[in-house]
Amino acid sequence: MNEKEIFTVTAEEAGQRLDGFLADAMEELSRSRIQNLCQDGMITVNGKSAKKNQKLKGGDVIEVELPPPAPTEILPQDIPLDIVYEDDSVLVINKPKGMVVHPAPGHPDGTIVNAVMFHCGERLSGIGGELRPGIVHRIDKDTSGLLMIAKNDKAHAALSAQLKDKSLSRVYEAIVLGNLKEEQGTVDAPIGRSLRDRKKMAVIEGGRPAVTHYETVARYNGYCHVRCHLETGRTHQIRVHMASIGHPLAGDEVYGRGKEKTGLEGQCLHAGRIRFIHPDSGEAMEFSCPLPEYFVSFEEKLRRISQ
Repeated sequence: MNEKEIFTVTAEEAGQRLDGFLADAMEELSRSRIQNLCQDGMITVNGKSAKKNQKLKGGDVIEVELPPPAPTEILPQDIPLDIVYEDDSVLVINKPKGMVVHPAPGHPDGTIVNAVMFHCGERLSGIGGELRPGIVHRIDKDTSGLLMIAKNDKAHAALSAQLKDKSLSRVYEAIVLGNLKEEQGTVDAPIGRSLRDRKKMAVIEGGRPAVTHYETVARYNGYCHVRCHLETGRTHQIRVHMASIGHPLAGDEVYGRGKEKTGLEGQCLHAGRIRFIHPDSGEAMEFSCPLPEYFVSFEEKLRRISQ
């Protein structure tokens, strides 16, 4: 039986493309999957089949049907998981740097999804699609830290709703280039696909709303340790936002400075804390994990050269 989600467009949301609106409203779904659902007639606006680029008006009622997950070709793999918390509905893991979350071109296996499928068996939600069972939110390959997995569709829908209404809190630790002028600040700038390089994200007019709050934890010679609180969860959000204010993440080969020599493999970014409401008990849950060895070693190096 198909799951159904219903949304009503507000006056403030009018003018958006249908696929962009739903990408905001249903962060567990990729934009390409939303577009495929449109093409398959699974999304309607005011009861009529809709195209992905349809412009929305205030008061429009959008219905999204989510078909049961197709049989997956992804193979479970016995890959160790650093489990922070687990019950019948939710799994929280500490993802290592360098590991991809779900299969994608160039990464057909060896991912978090392969490992979770082995660990959980058939106890995973299907809302994310056959390539992303259980995945409520993602973190980049070279970002380490906390990741939530939903074991059933009820939990997935509840956690996704918290992403949308911002009641789910995520805090990241990062090392950025340069000396931040202020102790704390906010970057409120829309993010979308770069007009110059479609493989990158960028701050662009008409992008999806994105807000990052940051505070300076420590200062070193040419670098700062910052703590970032996400209000939204756009692709590469912290990396794009910090680069947009002139302080790209150390080791970031995409948004950083190409000549920078840190010894890091990818950005120095760690998802250190997460807080959410448990989908079954309604209890506030908060988890944290320590800084990984690569982060600690790099910060110690900065501390030594700054003395």
